[in-house]
Amino acid sequence: MKLRERFEKTMEFGAPDRVPYFEEGIREEVMEVWRQQGLEAGVDIKQLFPTDTREEILLDLDPHPEPQYWLSSEEELERLRMSLNHDDISRFPSEWENWIKKWRNRDHILMLRVHPGLFQSLGIDDWKRFEEVMFLFSEQPDFIREYMLIYGEFIANLISRALEDVEVDAAIFSEPIGGNHGSLISPTMYEEFALKNYEPIMTVLKEKGVRWIIVRTYANAKVLIPVMLEYGFNCLWACEVNIESMEYRDLRSDFGRDLRLIGGIDLDALRGDKTLIKKEIEKIVPPLVADGGYIPLADGRVREDVPFDNYVYYRKLILQYTQF
Repeated sequence: MKLRERFEKTMEFGAPDRVPYFEEGIREEVMEVWRQQGLEAGVDIKQLFPTDTREEILLDLDPHPEPQYWLSSEEELERLRMSLNHDDISRFPSEWENWIKKWRNRDHILMLRVHPGLFQSLGIDDWKRFEEVMFLFSEQPDFIREYMLIYGEFIANLISRALEDVEVDAAIFSEPIGGNHGSLISPTMYEEFALKNYEPIMTVLKEKGVRWIIVRTYANAKVLIPVMLEYGFNCLWACEVNIESMEYRDLRSDFGRDLRLIGGIDLDALRGDKTLIKKEIEKIVPPLVADGGYIPLADGRVREDVPFDNYVYYRKLILQYTQF
């Protein structure tokens, strides 16, 4: 079975020959540590374990906001609207034309990153900016709604152009909006300020035949999942979570087959011993693989504090428990 067909069958709760193997990519600084721990020089991890190559298309979605855009002036919003030119070729990767040719007869999974999420769109990168935005939600809600709609319409037009050139297997929204104890805003606020302004993007994705809409959350965003499903998301990729609050078996029980799942393996287990790793894999992977609609993966990018032997053991267990 070819990889793209395998991905489709998995997402459809069908009967693939096996699930796809994902890996977020091992950074060079991790490889350097692993070479000191026994990884042979020049050996690529992909040579040791089958990894179904996946690519993510990253367009330049940055609206380049300047401070005055955060005032409540319609003139400033109009200036912002005029600056977001979806026909600007510089918003596409420099190798775009070559990539189109390369992807024409591809077998690997290709995903399009379509939105950085509510908080990143509003420029939240520290607690000071977070505090400013919280006041804006309360004091200037119309301005925030209009800003997010302008941004959403711009992205919809940009990805519509991209999808004229290439067919993708899934779209990814990033949504870093949670803390360890839960979402930083309520479902009602999330629907009002984010989801309603994602609708132009969802319309384009549907028109272009993109079936799988993935939301890549961070920390604990469980309370937002019901309203996400209402607005068209159908796959969750939860990263860097408190695993007890976003336990994937519980999520499958709560949301059933409306919600496909990527990830769910506690990265902290990979920092422990092999007994802990096996316990974590056996708890999560076999039941979800058997049920379908699930791609196993650690819930964060592997760092230098994961020993090489542990990573090898983790990958071997994934291979073992995903054979049908």
